[in-house]
Amino acid sequence: AVGKGSPPGQVKNPSAAWEQERALPGSGAGREGGSPLPAHPRSGEGGRAEGPRLPAHLQPRCGAERGRGRRAMGSGAGGPRATAPGQQLRALFYVLPPGESSFRTVEEVPDYVEKSIPFFIAFIGLEFAVSWVQKRKLAGRINDGISSLSLGILSRLPDVLFRSIDLISYIYVWNNYRFFELPWDSPWTWYLTFLGVDFAYYCFHRISHEVNILWAAHQVHHSSEDYNLFTALRQSVLQKYTSWIFNLPMALFIPPSVFAVHLQFNLLYQFWIHTEVVTKLGPLEWVLNTPSHHRVHHGRNPYCIDKNYGGTLIIWDRIFGTFEAEDAKVVYGLTHPVNSFDPIMLQLRPLVHIWKTFWATPGFCNKLSVIFKGPGWGPGKPRLGLPEEIPVITGKEVPFNPSVPAYLNWYAVVHFAIIMELYTGLLGTVTMLSQGTILLRIGFIILSLTSFGLLMENRQDKKHTFFSFHIMHYLSLYGKPKSDILEIIRCLVFVAVYKLGHLRSQFSSLGYAYEV
Repeated sequence: AVGKGSPPGQVKNPSAAWEQERALPGSGAGREGGSPLPAHPRSGEGGRAEGPRLPAHLQPRCGAERGRGRRAMGSGAGGPRATAPGQQLRALFYVLPPGESSFRTVEEVPDYVEKSIPFFIAFIGLEFAVSWVQKRKLAGRINDGISSLSLGILSRLPDVLFRSIDLISYIYVWNNYRFFELPWDSPWTWYLTFLGVDFAYYCFHRISHEVNILWAAHQVHHSSEDYNLFTALRQSVLQKYTSWIFNLPMALFIPPSVFAVHLQFNLLYQFWIHTEVVTKLGPLEWVLNTPSHHRVHHGRNPYCIDKNYGGTLIIWDRIFGTFEAEDAKVVYGLTHPVNSFDPIMLQLRPLVHIWKTFWATPGFCNKLSVIFKGPGWGPGKPRLGLPEEIPVITGKEVPFNPSVPAYLNWYAVVHFAIIMELYTGLLGTVTMLSQGTILLRIGFIILSLTSFGLLMENRQDKKHTFFSFHIMHYLSLYGKPKSDILEIIRCLVFVAVYKLGHLRSQFSSLGYAYEV
C-alpha cells in the first residue's frame, strides 16, 4: 500500500474449546506450563467431547492443582507425541509427511515451534557464517537484532496471561457448527489442510497490507531495514487478534488436530526464507515462497509494494496478480522509516498516527476510510493511494544506525541475554507463580526491552523524565527520555525485585552474576 509508515442454538459442550486449546502447542499458558490438561473422554462417534468441565481460564494456577492435572495425563489421548531431531528439522521446511504428522487429538500434537528453537539458533549462526564468507560482513546489526528479538518477546507475552484465540475459536466452531468431519488420518485431509491454511494466510496477509487498521499491527514485521533470520522473529502483539477469523471456515469440516499441525508448519516455514544468503532455488521458485520472493515482499522499492503475500506457496500470488519477481536491488523497511529501536513505540506509533489522522480528516465517511482503506489513502485518492507518492529509491539509502560505543553494545547484549533467560524461566514456571509475580515479571521485561531500545538509539534528550515518557510519549505529546536515566531506573528496579524474591534464575550459577 502506498505510504506505509452466546451464539444461536444449543451449545453442545461450552468448555470443550477451552480444554482442547490448553493442549495446543505454542499457544497460551497451557504450553508454558509444560503440560496440557487431561483429554476429554471421547465417544466413538465423531470424537466429540462428552461431559462439561471447568473452563481452562477458571482452572487454578497453583502448582499443586496443576500437578494433579499432569498426573492425570495417562488417561484419554495422553500428552504430545515425542519428535526426533530429524523430524523437527524437516518440520522447519514443511517436508514432514502425513504419516509422521497426523494425530487423532489436539492433545497429541507436538509443540513443533518450541522444539525448533535450537534450530533457530543454529540457523542464525549459520547465516552469520555464510554471510561472512560471501560478503566479509555479518548478516545484520546488534541494534536491529536486539530490536527484532525484543519485538518477538513482546508479541509472546500476552500468551502468558491469556489463552490463544486461534484454537479457542477453531474448536468452538468445530464442536458446535461443523457440517461434517473429514478423517484425521487421511493424507487427503492433510494435503487439503495444507492448502487451506496457506490460502487463509494469503488472504489475511493481503488484507493486512490493504486495510489501514490491520496494517498498523502488521507493519511491525516490516519495520526492520535489515533482512535476516532475526527479522522473522519480529512480530506484532496485536496481529493474532484478527488473523484467527480467516481460519474458521476450515473448522466446519477439518479436525482441529490436523489444523494445529499445519498452523505450526506454516509458521515454521516462514522462518528460513528471511535471509539474503540464499539466492534462487530454480524450478521451486514457480511454486514455493522462497527467500527471493519474500525479499521482494519486504522491500520498499516501488516495484515491491504490495507483492508476494504467500506463506508457503507462491501460487496464490501468481493466480491473483500480486506476484513480482526479484529484480533491482531490494531496499528493506517501510516507505517512511520509523528510525527507532524502541519496541513499544514500534508497536503503537501507527495506531497513534491513525488516531490523529481520523480526527483531522473531515467527513464521517472519510473518517471510516482512514480506518478501513489503505495506509496511503487520502480524500480524493484511490483505495490504496497513489503509486507516484511512494518515495523514490536511489540506492543510497542508509539504514538507521546510531553510533554507540562498543562497550554499550556489549552491555546491551549481556543484559539482553539475562532478560532472555528470565523470559524463558517465566514460560517454564508460569503455572507455579502467583498472578502478581507474573505481572511483575512481565512489567520488568517490558521495561528492560524498552530501555535496551533507547540505549541502542543513544538517546540523550535531557528535557524529559522517565515518568513523562511513559505517560505522554505514546500520545505523541513529549519526546523520549534520556536513555541512561531509564537504564539506571531499570537496574534499581531489578535489584529491588530480585532482593524481594520475585526474580529467580533457572541456573544457580547465574545467582552470583545477578548479585553483581
